[in-house]
Amino acid sequence: MAGILKVDQVQSDSNLAFNIAGSNVAFMNATSLQMVGSNVSLAGTNVITNGKLVTAAQPVGAVLQVVQANSTTYGTTTSATYQQSALTVTITPTSSSSKVLVQVQTQIGMAQSNWSDIALFRNNTTNLSGASAGAGIYAGPSSGTFDGHGVGVITFLDSPATTSATIYTMFWRSRNGSGQSRVILDSMLSTITATEIAG
Repeated sequence: MAGILKVDQVQSDSNLAFNIAGSNVAFMNATSLQMVGSNVSLAGTNVITNGKLVTAAQPVGAVLQVVQANSTTYGTTTSATYQQSALTVTITPTSSSSKVLVQVQTQIGMAQSNWSDIALFRNNTTNLSGASAGAGIYAGPSSGTFDGHGVGVITFLDSPATTSATIYTMFWRSRNGSGQSRVILDSMLSTITATEIAG
């Protein structure tokens, strides 16, 4: 017969065990509630699977994973077409609704009176920086007596809408196709970081 037990306090000398149909489902002591199983479901949806909070249960804006890659590979080009650098990172989003925040930092230079540009590409085909450069530096005069050097930084919030492995790569170019454009100067360490954010 079903019934309702109403009490003000439940006291136990040690752990208090909760039992359903002859099986313990949880234990409680003075400091914690311990679930016997590794999965927790609320309203028919798993929020914890194998002891880990599932992606769908994460609040919007939560960081789901961070992947970083480095490169010390010095590169030069005189081409006005974007060239693929060695600075690249691969991330596999856990949800198609996730955002990916990509951050690039490198050293760039220009040998003559021209612009040196860097840009961020997805899967080596889509220029996320658009028609203009993500970051650039100018050098002059035209004789090349003085070089332009500086730090190039790109920050881009992407919506790849996929759970497949996604590649982010820094490309660079000599904007007018004259003079030498340089990246990762003197083999100094450059970094690219991809952060998956719950959407």
